[in-house]
Amino acid sequence: MQSATRRPSGLLAAVEFPRVAMEVGALSVTWPALFATAKKGNGQPVIVLPGFLGADDSTLALRRFLTRLGYPAQPWLLSRNHGHPELIERFGRRLYRLFKVYDRPITLIGQSLGGVFAHELAREFPDAVRAVITLGSPFAAESRGDTNPLVARLFEELSGLSVEEMREMAKSEAESGPLPQPSTAIYSKTDGVVSWQTCISEPSDTAENIEILGSHTGMAMHPGVLHVVADRLLEDPDDWHKFEMTPCARMLGVVRTH
Repeated sequence: MQSATRRPSGLLAAVEFPRVAMEVGALSVTWPALFATAKKGNGQPVIVLPGFLGADDSTLALRRFLTRLGYPAQPWLLSRNHGHPELIERFGRRLYRLFKVYDRPITLIGQSLGGVFAHELAREFPDAVRAVITLGSPFAAESRGDTNPLVARLFEELSGLSVEEMREMAKSEAESGPLPQPSTAIYSKTDGVVSWQTCISEPSDTAENIEILGSHTGMAMHPGVLHVVADRLLEDPDDWHKFEMTPCARMLGVVRTH
């Protein structure tokens, strides 16, 4: 994994929301093709966690896509994600309840900060989590310098934690070792909110990184991300294989996998 990080450029941050609008438009155009190329789901339960300041409406398109494929895609139901540590505890209880209801492990899909939470909970409840998929999640962030200054300041004000304190609370894989479950980290080198180097794992037999061309905020609505997620959910954790690049994936904005 790359150790040197760099704060996202101001230019990328400035065009973050116009790029999100473009991704929403691309999703509306490619929506039928996404279903035509995706295999039907195997019915495994999924929970989608929103990013910082996001709520369940921010992951609605992704959950609708997965529901139509045959997955019971659950929202996180904790209102807006303001980053407070209490949310991790509350979501942990919800995760374990659903694990008992479904009587099978659950895949966690987390956007941005939601993916940081997913990493922490996968370590805390290894038997309840089937796999982890993160979308632009800075789980390897070490300081506020790894994040857009405005976002870092808002995070510290609303969560009551500094970025450094969040890292201390949610131990990184360098400190705790790799996740016990298969993990897929989707990231973008044109991320306008967090340093992309903080969103990748050390590749291994059960951990992969997949680069897309896109924004940070729009990842849960990016056609390439939906394509990758549908593919990854079909993998058996006991016989897990990394994502294979295809011409279709490239057309949808997937750049490379490693």
